Amino acid sequence: MTVLFNAPRPIRSVLVANRGEIACRVMRTCRRLGLRTVAVHSDADADALHVRSADDSHRIGAGPATESYLDMDAVLAAARASGADAIHPGYGFLSENAAFARRCEEAGIVFIGPTPDAVAAMGSKIEAKRIAVEAGVPTVPGYHGDDQDPVRLAAEAERIGYPVLIKASAGGGGRGMRLVERPQDFAAALETARTEARSAFGDDSVLLERYIANPRHLEVQLVGDSHGNLVHLFERDCSVQRNNQKVLEEAPAPNLPGAVRARLHDTALKLGRAIGYRSAGTVEFIMEAGGSEPYFLEMNTRLQVEHPVTEAITGIDLVEWQLLVAAGLPLPLDQDAIRAVGHAIEARVAAERPEASFQPSIGRIAALQAPVGLRFDTGVEGGSQVTPFYDSMLAKLIAHGPDRSAARDRLEQGLSELSVLGLATNQAFLRDCVARPAFAEGRATTRFLVENFPDGWKPQGVDRLRALAAAIWATRLPAAQSPWQERGGFRVTGARRPASVELELSDDHGTASARLTLGPDGFALRIDDRDIVLGPLDLGSGPVEVGGAPVAFRCADDVVHLSHRGLAASVRLRPAIDVDRSATLSAASDGTVVAPLHGLVTDISVSAGERVEKGRPLMKMEAMKLVHTLVAPIDGTVAALRCAVGDTVPADHHLIEIAPLGEE
Repeated sequence: MTVLFNAPRPIRSVLVANRGEIACRVMRTCRRLGLRTVAVHSDADADALHVRSADDSHRIGAGPATESYLDMDAVLAAARASGADAIHPGYGFLSENAAFARRCEEAGIVFIGPTPDAVAAMGSKIEAKRIAVEAGVPTVPGYHGDDQDPVRLAAEAERIGYPVLIKASAGGGGRGMRLVERPQDFAAALETARTEARSAFGDDSVLLERYIANPRHLEVQLVGDSHGNLVHLFERDCSVQRNNQKVLEEAPAPNLPGAVRARLHDTALKLGRAIGYRSAGTVEFIMEAGGSEPYFLEMNTRLQVEHPVTEAITGIDLVEWQLLVAAGLPLPLDQDAIRAVGHAIEARVAAERPEASFQPSIGRIAALQAPVGLRFDTGVEGGSQVTPFYDSMLAKLIAHGPDRSAARDRLEQGLSELSVLGLATNQAFLRDCVARPAFAEGRATTRFLVENFPDGWKPQGVDRLRALAAAIWATRLPAAQSPWQERGGFRVTGARRPASVELELSDDHGTASARLTLGPDGFALRIDDRDIVLGPLDLGSGPVEVGGAPVAFRCADDVVHLSHRGLAASVRLRPAIDVDRSATLSAASDGTVVAPLHGLVTDISVSAGERVEKGRPLMKMEAMKLVHTLVAPIDGTVAALRCAVGDTVPADHHLIEIAPLGEE
């Protein structure tokens, strides 16, 4: 794009100081505009998709983000070595670091984002609240002071009144945020919030806010330039959240009175003008469901994860606008020329297990197939390794339609067709969320998950998926070396005595004994005391479809990776006669505390010989930017500690052994 080559601040080569889907997404626009792209990567990402998508790439450190993507010296050195004119920070990592933006300017490298002063002003939630109040923007009652003494914070929480929210001042994404409902829980929640904030943002300062019980989370997309122009690109609703992290986002916000919509836009513009905002940024608000007064929460001085829904309804490429503004050019359109057409909804696909309290999952993706006709932003593909070092989000699926109903229908269908094989994802959970009446009718608040899944989300159809895996396993077996090794379904006596095999199967949902039968009426599986009848199936060499929906699968030795209607599993199947009974795993009730995933041991609160009760917190681990508290599975006595603070342990590592009462 010659206009960028000849702009006041010329841009020809862009280093993307990020990874995953956002790095790939930024590079797509850069390539379309004729710009050279440079990737940076940690050791863990050496073969990542974003690295192979760039024109050039540079190693910047080890796997942990603090030793790579958060290392300003390493990123700037890569920019100099590659000859990059500009750096796009994406979101997360250094995207809202004022010192980094300033160092880019000092090095003569264009920072594709707002000015360092604007980043600093809004980067601290405490300072942002002060600016908002001075600008006449309504804020949630709370404490935004510099005194971070725990005693002062506890006193302020009492003044505000419980329940109260503790929020990291330097970041977002739900990290460093805790809801506290009772005074006696405040100290522990504060320490956990500070630990997460320090790990994710390098700053453990917090602010306190009154907890609004049933809120909607609304936000306005702004873009400004260095010529005094500032516009909004309408609003988004991001109310469906878990642990204060967004799950589903849409634009425009449904069921929003016109007067409230106008107030959102006007208030966001007022705040943007107060700081002379330049580049893309988002002003976030919270509002009681059914209310009419949106309160300012924070401003994110970067591109948002959910920006594709705004792009879908406006037809504007926000990364392109960021590039134009960074190059010193004016915005291509004024406010009157920006129109919203139709409705768009985005779902965040993450490597996690919703049925297990959203525990992150790691491993290698066996295969990935995106649905046709929907936008799919991702940084992974078949063969990609998902590590414990970074956020668990794998991709974003975005549906756009002429109205909200059409967009929702397309997203639900897309979530059924998308297949990610090889590790657990939240895909089926997302599909169930989109199908719930509260979401379908546009009535979701941040309490959506609590109200719709009060006992937690549980997958439906696990046994049917296992039955499909068993049928595929039996049909797609490798050729036998002799007739005595043949496990196919053909039998001379098959008409009167169906072929069957006793199986032991295991997957993320547990282990089970089963019998697979193939008779004149097709396949059937008996799991424990449950019968699953599949009937006739065409499991030849071509595509497989069951119940009108495709079955995606990949076989590897005795494991079948498969996905059907959004539910996926990796099922290990073996004939029962081949299973070594002495090698069966002991249940969690035996008192063994194991690592739920690869991570760092950050705290151990018990010692050998100490008596503990079931449910008592024993230790903390940090993985995928979150702090996980592990509790005692039984009443008993700590028999052994098999880890220490500072240890990096793999998934399933035995951490603590608890002897049941009476066996000490």
